[in-house]
Amino acid sequence: MKNKLVLMISIFALLISCKKKPDVVVGSPQQGEITMEVDESFASVSEALSERYMALYPNAKINLKIKKEDFCFLDLLEAKVDVIVMSRELSEDEKKAYNKETGLDWLPAKFAADAVVFVVPNDSPRESITMEEIKQELTSDKKNIIFDGTNSSNLNFVAQKLNTKPDQLKFSIINGNKNIIEQLNKFPDKIGAVGLNTVSRPYDPESENLKKSVKILKVVQDSKSFEPRVENLVDMSYPFARILYFLTNEKYFGLANGFIRFSCTQLGQIVVSKEGLQPYYIFKREVQMR
Repeated sequence: MKNKLVLMISIFALLISCKKKPDVVVGSPQQGEITMEVDESFASVSEALSERYMALYPNAKINLKIKKEDFCFLDLLEAKVDVIVMSRELSEDEKKAYNKETGLDWLPAKFAADAVVFVVPNDSPRESITMEEIKQELTSDKKNIIFDGTNSSNLNFVAQKLNTKPDQLKFSIINGNKNIIEQLNKFPDKIGAVGLNTVSRPYDPESENLKKSVKILKVVQDSKSFEPRVENLVDMSYPFARILYFLTNEKYFGLANGFIRFSCTQLGQIVVSKEGLQPYYIFKREVQMR
């Protein structure tokens, strides 16, 4: 009887071990769910790219969240998100932190040329602003330049361009690029600093109206005047032109890396172009982006 019981238990255990194990769902470039965080300054191009990708792959879901640039980077390190978009150059310490926390080499996936632009009310007599004036204004207690907040991409990039740190600059704050433009008429002596993508979308009525409601200033550097037009983004001659790039913590070729690759291919670059920005990989052969 005892031997029979042992035999029955052995057979039962064998049957259990032979049962088909449930399939483990692993994300792929065409399916799954990820979260991407981006600064509000380039939310439009990020949204356009993610919507296009999800249209191509209905089983893929990209949750887009808007957050200040510095916090996006911290969330990526803490694995709270899968993809972020950055515009400023990381410090060596930040690159080391990225390598350590993600286990990946720092390899930015560049996909577009954007810019920080300076705007004034339409009735302002000002047509341009020099680099020297920008530096002076950002050290003045008058705080005449308005940014969309601390830790934002626009403030970070301008500070980096001026070889200083954001906390050493003096400025006013109105949260949101759109809000800066809409409220600028209340402050006729102020100058707004906003992301080009806010006003660059030629097929978007809201973007067009925002662009018409303000005057975009030329930036003068070394006695030369530059407008934030696409041709001045190609060769980076506009002083506050910047490159947008993706970072991810995904260690395999899943949805995050699939989306990034798409954004850097012809289809994705066409989306970038329709956003009124300069695609990083599609430009005239005789011109090279730095």
